[in-house]
Amino acid sequence: MTIHEGHPRRDSLLSRQKIVDAHKKGLLADSALIAHGRGEAFDYLLGERTIPSAKRAARESVNRLAAAHRPVISLNGNSTVLAGRDAVKLAALIGCRIEINIFYRTDSRMNLLSQTLNLMKNEVASDSPLDGISPEAWPQMVADVEILGMSPDAHIPGLEGPRAKCCSQGIHAADTVLVPLEDGDRCEALIQMGKQVLVVDLNPLSRTARTATVTIVDDISRAFREMIKIALGNLSAPDSQWDNTTILIDAIDTMGKASSTSFGQDG
Repeated sequence: MTIHEGHPRRDSLLSRQKIVDAHKKGLLADSALIAHGRGEAFDYLLGERTIPSAKRAARESVNRLAAAHRPVISLNGNSTVLAGRDAVKLAALIGCRIEINIFYRTDSRMNLLSQTLNLMKNEVASDSPLDGISPEAWPQMVADVEILGMSPDAHIPGLEGPRAKCCSQGIHAADTVLVPLEDGDRCEALIQMGKQVLVVDLNPLSRTARTATVTIVDDISRAFREMIKIALGNLSAPDSQWDNTTILIDAIDTMGKASSTSFGQDG
């Protein structure tokens, strides 16, 4: 699909096409298309932009990942397709593992996602280094990013079925988990395990958004680009007084104002 550079919704249309193409290749379950469309609806109301409160949440997430003893980035199918390369970059900057963990788990889909993410990892290692990183150091930083998920040997308490499977050296051992596009049950279970759960969720009303330690209400591609930018700068200690509810309220207010502006407050 060719989309001209000046199209006002170019990024959104390109992301949609990535999901469609990945589904055709067998990387994604049918429900992945529905999930992406649901997120797009909320992104319309955000104006398809990263709002200031999402930037604050992204910074807090990076600060917590950097301060963690055992940080892990968990990727599902959609997040691998849309932000896998940037997830590898962030993991290289933070020095953490990535674990592939999907809701509709099949051996075929896990193999395809693992192959795709490892290919992305090789491409990132061959790319020009990020600003401020030496050309000599960058390939090794990327090579050190361990990708897990193919051989789960642990279980998330309180969950049933394939989504409960995880890796003992990955999500199970993590003290802080970045989980883009999470499902509510697993988010609650990870919180019950005593972990900090950092999520990217365009729906500020979802159980995931309301349960998480930190919620970035943003498109996943924009969120990862923002986190990479933050990780390349000066980091701070995590905010011990962090109030995630204010982030959710701000996102809801932003969406409400967008609705009022679009349709008129007078009806």
